[in-house]
Amino acid sequence: LLKVERWSPGEQTLLSATFQFSSAATDGETIMNEVSLLESLGQVSASETGQIFRDFLRGHVREMICEVMAAEVTALCGPKHDPSSSDHYRAGSSSGRVLYEGQREEVIRPRVRQKSSDGSSHEVELGSYRVAKDPQQLQAQIVQAIVSGVSSRNIEEIKPNSPGVKKSNVSRLWQEAGSKFIEQLRGKDLSSITWCALMLDGIRLSKDQTAVVALGIDSEGRKHVLDYALGSSENLGISRELMSRIVNRGFICDHRLFVVLDGSDALRGAVIEFFPDAVVQRCLVHKERNIKGKLSKRHWGELSRLFTRLRSVQGMEPAEEVFGELKSFLEPINAEAYRSLHEAGDDLLALHRLNVPNTLHRSLLSTNAIENSFLNTRRKLGRVTRFRAETDQASRWLSYALLEAEKGFRRISGHAAMPSLIAALARPAPLPT
Repeated sequence: LLKVERWSPGEQTLLSATFQFSSAATDGETIMNEVSLLESLGQVSASETGQIFRDFLRGHVREMICEVMAAEVTALCGPKHDPSSSDHYRAGSSSGRVLYEGQREEVIRPRVRQKSSDGSSHEVELGSYRVAKDPQQLQAQIVQAIVSGVSSRNIEEIKPNSPGVKKSNVSRLWQEAGSKFIEQLRGKDLSSITWCALMLDGIRLSKDQTAVVALGIDSEGRKHVLDYALGSSENLGISRELMSRIVNRGFICDHRLFVVLDGSDALRGAVIEFFPDAVVQRCLVHKERNIKGKLSKRHWGELSRLFTRLRSVQGMEPAEEVFGELKSFLEPINAEAYRSLHEAGDDLLALHRLNVPNTLHRSLLSTNAIENSFLNTRRKLGRVTRFRAETDQASRWLSYALLEAEKGFRRISGHAAMPSLIAALARPAPLPT
């Protein structure tokens, strides 16, 4: 309640000593209170027991805060019967307010003044009182309510006796908290990490707004949300803006960058502009899905079998063999599907060409890693029914959702083979002149 971790070591010692004193001095009173509590619970219905407990705890917390403040006064001024020789002295008391479970509690707070060298004095704020009235606890509860789907106009109904829960205050608080999420996401130092791979994909927030998100994979197989750019679609301008921002923040690669894309020409163009020798892999899951959309359902089983084989084989020769079977299968049954397979070109077999262990195929032959983060993002954004393009609302919500998704990230499957991938991505030696 009192956020002890924010106190100075002296204040923490003071609080600990106060708890010990309170426990030793009030055992009889505690027993009486417990008896009174049990009697009260025996006289009410089951639906009222929760409120009885809350009132009981609230009273004890209020008493504890008063004891802590009194102990701090004693530490500053000395006992009442033997004031210390310090320059602090007692100055009576006044009414005050503290926060408990986001609600105001009235308390009598002691006052302390400090003498100055010129003979004047000024009031000293007690550290215990400052922490007990700190509104950050309530603010954290409000932010949590907002991200859980409670609208700003309904928060006042949930906490009617809490300060600062008017709709305008709640909206302002969410704007401040959301801005911190944006700063947290875009303030990461990317130059301190050894990068190996990059995934780019888009997520549609509304019919007018699409976000292109960048996810990086470091040399140890760890995933990181890098940044995002908002626009009307996955166009070249938005993709270039995103790539420019992460490069300026320190996203560089000592070898050729391995990139996994879903087939967007705009994304590919932006990547090649900043990393001309990047190895671009087309997502096999997207390609299989696109081809299935052109085939009759009776052909889906064979198509899935061939793509499963393509994802499992290791090396270029076995991959070309399976790719040839795919062409032989599609050419006589559907011209559009055959054309779609050829449209991807060499990008479909980019990872096979590097001849790395196939334990990496599960993670690096598709954009599933970033798609999974989008699933978690959509869960967080599901209660937002309208994104206003004229504000930074989408940025606030997207930053929060991506940071929450990142908390559940694990290293990619096959991360033990990352050294093999890095060796295969080494830039070829220049030809002798």
